[in-house]
Amino acid sequence: MKMDLNAIIEKMETGDQDAALTALQMYNKEKSQCFSFTPGEEDDRERLGELVLGFLERDLQPSCQLACLETIRILSRDKKSLAPFVTRQAMQVLIRHAGLGQGEGVTPEIPDLEVIVEALKCLCNIVFNSEAAQEAGAELQLIMGLAKRLKQCREPQWNHDVRFFDLRLMFLITALRVDVRAQLARELRGVGLLSEALDATLNLCWPDMYEVARAGVDGSSELPPLGRQETERVMEILKILFNVTFDCNRRDVDEEEAATYRHLGAILRHCLMSTSEGEERTEEMHSHTVNLLGNLPLPCLDVLLMPKVQQGSIEYMGVNMDAVKVLLQFMEKRLDRENKLKETLLPSLNLLTESARIHRETRKVLRMKVLPPLRDVKNRPEVGNAMRNKLVRLMTHIDTDVKHCAAEFLFVLCKESVSRFIKYTGYGNAAGLLAARGLMRGGRDPGHYSEDEDSDTEEYREAKPNINPVTGRVEEEQPNPMDGMTEEQKEYEAMKLVDMFDKLSREQVIQPMKIGADGKMTSMEPQEFHYLTQQQFGESNNSDSDSDTN
Repeated sequence: MKMDLNAIIEKMETGDQDAALTALQMYNKEKSQCFSFTPGEEDDRERLGELVLGFLERDLQPSCQLACLETIRILSRDKKSLAPFVTRQAMQVLIRHAGLGQGEGVTPEIPDLEVIVEALKCLCNIVFNSEAAQEAGAELQLIMGLAKRLKQCREPQWNHDVRFFDLRLMFLITALRVDVRAQLARELRGVGLLSEALDATLNLCWPDMYEVARAGVDGSSELPPLGRQETERVMEILKILFNVTFDCNRRDVDEEEAATYRHLGAILRHCLMSTSEGEERTEEMHSHTVNLLGNLPLPCLDVLLMPKVQQGSIEYMGVNMDAVKVLLQFMEKRLDRENKLKETLLPSLNLLTESARIHRETRKVLRMKVLPPLRDVKNRPEVGNAMRNKLVRLMTHIDTDVKHCAAEFLFVLCKESVSRFIKYTGYGNAAGLLAARGLMRGGRDPGHYSEDEDSDTEEYREAKPNINPVTGRVEEEQPNPMDGMTEEQKEYEAMKLVDMFDKLSREQVIQPMKIGADGKMTSMEPQEFHYLTQQQFGESNNSDSDSDTN
C-alpha cells in the first residue's frame, strides 16, 4: 500500500517513536523498490529529512535508528533533498551514528553494526553529492575517525560491511578534498596505515624483508583466488593509496619513506600475482594495482624483481620475472581492445617503460617478447598482429599522450639508439619522437645501457641494402619519372616545384622547417628558404656553364 508523504510527516510530527517507526518502514520499503521521486514533493522531502534528523538526536531503539538512517540514505540519492543533511550539525549526528565521532556526543559501548553500516552509507551518498558536506566532514575531522578504526583492521569486532564502507567513505573524502588527502598522507602516515590494512586483508606473512607470501599457503603451490569480500576491500584500499601517493613520484623521498614505499611495493607485487573469483574482477584488481605502482618512486620498483626464484617461476639472468610477465600480459590485453587507450593502456605501458629503463633484466626480457630479431622486412612495421606492429601503429595515434608513450617504450627497448629504433619502426613512424628529443641527426640519447650487440637475422642482413628507412620495409623498385628527360627539362620541373613551395610558404599554407644545431626541428624564415633554393640552383647553373666551356 502506497503511503502519502504528508501522512508520514504527520506521523513523525506527533513525536511518537512507534508511529514514526511504522511510517518510515513503509516508506523505506516502497522506495527500495522504486528509485524515482515524485516531482513537486521537494519541500515535503526536505521536511521529512529535518524530522528524521531530529529523531536521530533522541535516545532511540536501534530499530528506529535504523529506519531513520535508511530514510536518510534514500532521500540523499536526490540532490534536491540534500539541504537538511549537509549542515555541520547533521553531519555530526551521522558521524556519531557511524561510530566515527571524535569525543562529541554519546557513542554506545556496544555498537550496533547495522546502524553503523547504514550511517556510513548515508555519509557516502551525502559526501559524494555535496561540497558543503565535504567541507563539514573535513572540519569535523571525519578522516581521523576513519583512520582510528582502520588501525583496528586485525580486530574481529568489525564485519565486512563496516570495513568496506569505511574504506569507500575514506576514498570519497580523499578524492574530493585535497587537504584531507594531504592530512591522511602526512599527519596520519596514510601509506603505512593503508599498507597494514592491505596486509591484514590479504592475510600475508613475510619470509624475508621484501618477500611476501599468503599465510597458510605453501610457497611452491598456486595461490588460491581471493574471496569476493576480500577483493572488494583490497580494491578500495588501492584506490585510497592512489589518492594519497598521487604526487610522490614527482618529489624526492627520504630513506624512511623509501622503505615504506618498498614495503608497499612488495605487497603490490603480491596483488599482481593474485587472482579473484572471475576474470573480470581479477583484471579490475590488477588495474588498480598497476595504477598505484605507477605512483611509486622509481627506485622502489626494484621490489618487483626481488623475490627469490622458486619452482615454476620465470627466471632470466637469475632474476624472478613473474611480475614482469603478468604486467606484459595485462598490457597486451589492453592493447588488443583499442578502447580508451589513454585510461586503460598507458598506466601499464608507462610502468613497463620505467622498469625497462632502470632494470637491464626487465629490458632484455621485454625486448625478446616485443622486439624479437627482425625477420619480416616485406611489410611495413605497423602492419601485422605482433605486439611490435600494434605498438608501432600507436606511434601515429591521434592522442598525443598515447603515441608518445608507445614510442618511448619502444625507444627504451632499443636502448635509446636512433639507428636501432628506426630499424624496428621506420623513420616515418620514429620522426615524432626523434624531433622531440633533438635526435633528427641520429645518434643516441644519454642513458645507462649495456653495450650488448644487436644481432641481425640472416633475412634482415640479406634485405638490408634494399630496405627503405622511411617505411621500414623492402620497397619494389619504382620507375624513375625523370627517365628520358633532358637536363633542361629536369631543371624546369625542379624550379616549378621550388616555385610552388615558395608560394605555399609565402601564403603561409606550409611552414618550411630545418634541423637546428640542437638536432630539433625549427622554423625556416621565408628569406632563408628563398636564398637556399636560389643558391642550390645557382650552383647547378654555374656547374653546367663550366662544363660547356671545357
